[in-house]
Amino acid sequence: MYSESDLQSAVSAGVISPDAAEALRSHAASLRLSPVADEEQFRLVTGFNDIFVTIACALVIFAAASVGVQQVDWLGGLLVAGSSWLMAEAFTRKRRMALPSIVLLLSFAVGLGTAASNLAGLLLPTHEVQHSFTFGGEVETWTQAVRYPWQEAIMAAAAGLAAAVGIALHWLRFRVAITIAAGIGAVVLLLLAGVAAATNQNLGSNPILAPAALVCGLAVFAYAMKWDLTDPERKTQNADIAFWLHLLAAPLIAHPLFYWMGVTGGDEISSISALGVLSIYVLFGIVALAVDRRALLVSALAYVLVALGQLFRSYGAVELNVALTALVIGSALLALSAFWTPIRTALVQRLPGNLQTRLPKGATAIA
Repeated sequence: MYSESDLQSAVSAGVISPDAAEALRSHAASLRLSPVADEEQFRLVTGFNDIFVTIACALVIFAAASVGVQQVDWLGGLLVAGSSWLMAEAFTRKRRMALPSIVLLLSFAVGLGTAASNLAGLLLPTHEVQHSFTFGGEVETWTQAVRYPWQEAIMAAAAGLAAAVGIALHWLRFRVAITIAAGIGAVVLLLLAGVAAATNQNLGSNPILAPAALVCGLAVFAYAMKWDLTDPERKTQNADIAFWLHLLAAPLIAHPLFYWMGVTGGDEISSISALGVLSIYVLFGIVALAVDRRALLVSALAYVLVALGQLFRSYGAVELNVALTALVIGSALLALSAFWTPIRTALVQRLPGNLQTRLPKGATAIA
């Protein structure tokens, strides 16, 4: 199976004409009975060799991390970053293999961030906190070396800064589509770490982090739409870049909203909250249809499963709770997948005309 990038490469090399490439795209779309843009394609695996190389890269990365950590913590991350870059020279720059390129970029960023965080930790001393509990009438005590919240935030900021700089250099060298999203993710981590350091509160109980994450998520979503609107037919790398940005924005938007509704706390939620979660998910679905991106639906799926399960429990379906939840959500998503194009067509036709022309072309292709 030939990917979109293969077609673009063939056109650039003069192997086939642009008209022939467009005819091939149209023919493939007609066989699928849906427009190319609606398929939300991105290249991940072109053959089993991609998986084979990825497994080999993962083994090398694991070995580098293990050897480094046995010496000092920060060395493990540095060796991971270095080995990832060297392997990217072969499998990304020369062979342009999609799945290994993604794995190597992520391991490079995580390795750099881990090394920077551990190096920052060396400069931030820990303090001991005593814990105790009573067992069998006797009090057991132990001490734990911990850091203050502002120290943890500085370590997170160091990780984000190092990862952001490294990812920028990686983009200049390799131009992998996911790089932009990874870099923005590092910047978001840096900003949230700055908020945590400024407020000096634990991450789990910080009341400012959720709204800050939501603002970051909306900003990333807007930036993703900027890339999407430059390629409404989704034939260039801009569409791939937008895909990964949407994948980053989705949890940043979904998690704060559902956190405020009590879904993430692990406690039972009320039926009203559960209905609120389902309402938000429907809104996510409308947005996903309009922009032709499914990331919002996927990122919020876990929260909806919890909320719908709570609704079934409140109506007495305790034993079949999990099965009913999976059946309802699975059936709904299957139906949406099957009728995505006609539903999206009806929705987009109700939007302002200037917006219709800038959105992906899939919805108007069968109108």
